[in-house]
Amino acid sequence: MNDIQLNLTRDLVFFDVETTGLNVIRDRIVQIALVKMHKNGQAPTELSMLINPGIPMSEESMMIHGITPKDLANKPSFSQVAQKIWDFIGSADLAGYNSNRFDVPMLMEEFARVGMEFDVSKRRLIDVQRIFYKMEPRTLKAAFRFYCGKELEDAHDALADVRATIDVFKGQIHAYEGKDMLDEEGNVIPAPIQNDIQALHEFTNDLNFLDATQKLKVQADGTVVFNFGKYVGQPVMEVLRKEKNYGHWIMEKEFSSQVKQIIKQMMKEL
Repeated sequence: MNDIQLNLTRDLVFFDVETTGLNVIRDRIVQIALVKMHKNGQAPTELSMLINPGIPMSEESMMIHGITPKDLANKPSFSQVAQKIWDFIGSADLAGYNSNRFDVPMLMEEFARVGMEFDVSKRRLIDVQRIFYKMEPRTLKAAFRFYCGKELEDAHDALADVRATIDVFKGQIHAYEGKDMLDEEGNVIPAPIQNDIQALHEFTNDLNFLDATQKLKVQADGTVVFNFGKYVGQPVMEVLRKEKNYGHWIMEKEFSSQVKQIIKQMMKEL
């Protein structure tokens, strides 16, 4: 089952981060692990490191991942390893577990803080959790047991979690390829799980929203509208055209770098 050869048209990087807390904008990465699946079929390459966040870490986070300030005292800051991580990822697509809502925007924020704009608009994003939750709602540990038939050891160690996620992903393709799905309205979705990165990108992303924090919503006709604040439900382009200062206000406030990238691009199109 886990010997499935992924059908890749470009490299695919699975990754996981452990952090100081759960706030995508305010918290920091303390560990990152990445495994690159190469489109040419060569053996996967791995990169794993501890990172000194430069800010306090919550007790709750330490209880989850077991990483303490003492473990991080002599480790590099993100600014010192940013280029190495950037180069490792290259132009690859990205995958992970709950990665669309947490790991990807967290990494984008870290890059943004050091002046590097990590653009995901041209990458396919595969969230293995979304496949699992849509097909068999549970947790990574349960997913590993369900799809791989064994227990997950060292849970919440980033590299162990990444390796487990890869095994779960391959197990999902094996289990669901060719299997139809019933959506929440009872409609049959013909065989949504395929060994195809574009199909899985579309399946695991909520295409009704442009960003992980769900501030920008896409209507049925393709119009992008605000999903927050005084202009909620109003077309973004129309608002920016009438009130240019609103776009600048967003750029200065505590919105994710993903939202700011999208707004900046839309302002260029005015």
